[in-house]
Amino acid sequence: MPHKKVRVIVTRRLPDAIETRMMELFDCQLNLEDKPLSQAQLIEAVKEAEILVPTVTDRIDAAVLSQAGPQLKLIASFGTGVDHIDLKTARQRGITVTNTPGVLTEDTADMTMALILSVPRRLAEGERLVRSGEWPGWAPTGMLGHRVNGKRLGIIGMGRIGSAVARRAKGFGMSIHYHNRRRVHPSVEEELEATYWESLDQMLSRMDIISVNCPHTPATFHLLSARRIKLLREEAYIVNTSRGEVVDENALTRALEAGEVAGAGLDVFEHEPAVNPKLLRLDNVVLLPHMGSATIEGRHAMGEKVIISIKTFVDGHTPPDRVLETMF
Repeated sequence: MPHKKVRVIVTRRLPDAIETRMMELFDCQLNLEDKPLSQAQLIEAVKEAEILVPTVTDRIDAAVLSQAGPQLKLIASFGTGVDHIDLKTARQRGITVTNTPGVLTEDTADMTMALILSVPRRLAEGERLVRSGEWPGWAPTGMLGHRVNGKRLGIIGMGRIGSAVARRAKGFGMSIHYHNRRRVHPSVEEELEATYWESLDQMLSRMDIISVNCPHTPATFHLLSARRIKLLREEAYIVNTSRGEVVDENALTRALEAGEVAGAGLDVFEHEPAVNPKLLRLDNVVLLPHMGSATIEGRHAMGEKVIISIKTFVDGHTPPDRVLETMF
């Protein structure tokens, strides 16, 4: 007698190869329209699913989890961040949560480095100028930006991605500084020639470029607050490829408008997909649509991790990428 397949509900379109494999392995319901599920639809999903596969844009909060049926035992999230899931309520209801760490590190670090280069060198402004048809040609004083070689980079969050950013930045001749909950291993500091700052305030006031690479948790919400943004030098740039909620977007926008901060490169926003309209009008900002991890290779690797988590869990073992409240 064939083994009954576990009921899996996937909230968004995933790469074809991943969806095909999931259909083979599980009793799988896909979202072919790829429209984000409403809260009511998420509640229907948790009432029915044995395993839910959401993404970082699905809000799996207490209101949704309180409606979950007793059969829901695993939330295998497609993504690294878990700030969209109420981990405490999940634990209380006996629901295991997994994510897909590690596979996005290099992709996100590449995008961070791209923004670190793009903002001081005014790449987006230059591209718009060429497309406008109004470029008068090369001039000695045309489109002057700032070199990154020799500049001080302050990394907020020296985890996998922060360390990968540091390695790239070091290759561009930047001086590496960082603030983290815990100091990294001395061998990592030595490899990166990195300077640790216990005080975030002190680091912010001395850096040329700030890169936000920490996860969004209750402790990091508006970590870059209005007060801290005022500590930045007028010549400083902010790059954020982590989560929009870590930065007070309104305060940053005011600082950019007032010339109190030189520029910003943002791949994430506090109220995505909505973006502060004032940011859209600023020339000294590069805005990207949360595409830091958007590579074909990365998405396939994420899907493989989700499948491994589900198979391991169904086989009665602890999944390798289980998320614990204490991790965030």
